[in-house]
Amino acid sequence: MIVKPRVRGFICTTAHPVGCAANVAEQVGYVRGRPALADGPKNVLVIGASGGYGLPSRISAAFGAGAATLGLSFEKPPTETRTASAGWYNNRAFDKLAMEAGLWARTLDGDAFSDDMKAQTIDVIRKEMGPIDLVVYSLASPVRTDPETGETYRSAIKPLGETFHVKTLNVDKAEVHEVDLEPATEEETQATVKVMGGEDWERWMHALADAGVLADGCQTVSYTYIGSELTWPIYWHATLGKAKEDLDRAASAIDAHLKTLAGKAKVAVLKCVTTQSSAAIPVVPLYASLLFKVMKEQGSHESCMEHVQRLFETQLYGDGEQRLDEQGRIRVDDLELSDAVQNEVKRRWPQVTTENLDELTDFAGFRYDFLRIFGFGVPGVDYEAEVDPQRIEPIG
Repeated sequence: MIVKPRVRGFICTTAHPVGCAANVAEQVGYVRGRPALADGPKNVLVIGASGGYGLPSRISAAFGAGAATLGLSFEKPPTETRTASAGWYNNRAFDKLAMEAGLWARTLDGDAFSDDMKAQTIDVIRKEMGPIDLVVYSLASPVRTDPETGETYRSAIKPLGETFHVKTLNVDKAEVHEVDLEPATEEETQATVKVMGGEDWERWMHALADAGVLADGCQTVSYTYIGSELTWPIYWHATLGKAKEDLDRAASAIDAHLKTLAGKAKVAVLKCVTTQSSAAIPVVPLYASLLFKVMKEQGSHESCMEHVQRLFETQLYGDGEQRLDEQGRIRVDDLELSDAVQNEVKRRWPQVTTENLDELTDFAGFRYDFLRIFGFGVPGVDYEAEVDPQRIEPIG
């Protein structure tokens, strides 16, 4: 079949198997071109490994430090007539490249929120890996079922307290317009905390520690985003912000639990990048398009892979001092939040309209990054060629 992108809102319902594999190979090539990580990890668990920040984290650990990696994700497999999710292809491309490089790698597919997946993971670590010295928690899901109660919670990305009137971007139509975002109810806020807060990260780390599969000195990191004041009403001072506050709480609790292993837990604050999750948040596509334009003009823009590699090289490993804020979070959003960048983004924000969108922003770059998530627009891929949706190699 010939696979083309089918985009509805912030979702692409198709993924290109060869394009996804080429995208992963390109990221691997970038890391291989960097210096090896000094005192890097040996055995790594990445919870949420198929995309977003998680996939680059796995690539950095494996191809930057030679680590054995176990990745967890919940992806849709292909059929004879329908493509898989992009993450399904990403995982297989990663496993293939790791095998060719002589690196141990395994990917488990299933609900990472469940106790069953935790038990499966512990079993694999015991039988095939050895003690884990880095746990990356990078889950991005709108739904979570609590394994203790069986209750299912759905997150709601909404402001708190009062209606938020804001400029936003219709990605499908490339139109700038204004919307009123209604505030969340208390029930919606609590559900968002249950899904996107730190409860599951905490359960994971307790399960791993109690099972005795963590190495002395093990560290764990969970990712968050804070952004600038332009996005705070929908991101930080909102339901998402309450979830992120709970992530800070969990980091402190996990850190205390790991003291007997001389381990540590940190939240890392990363930069704005194009992911399927970020594309779904009101305001963010417009802010990201402006941000990318300014950062590219100033020479400070980083791709998701470049950004995560900097995190690994300068904050998680290496001899440099960690850049911590008053809450103890690792801050790698320094380039985004520099005065030079933010002052220019804020200057352009009230000026941007549908008519000058391409002039003032990098909306084309945002869309390009979005389509690449699903394997489209990757250089060197023949998108007119027939592909087998059940394979990551070209036909013929």
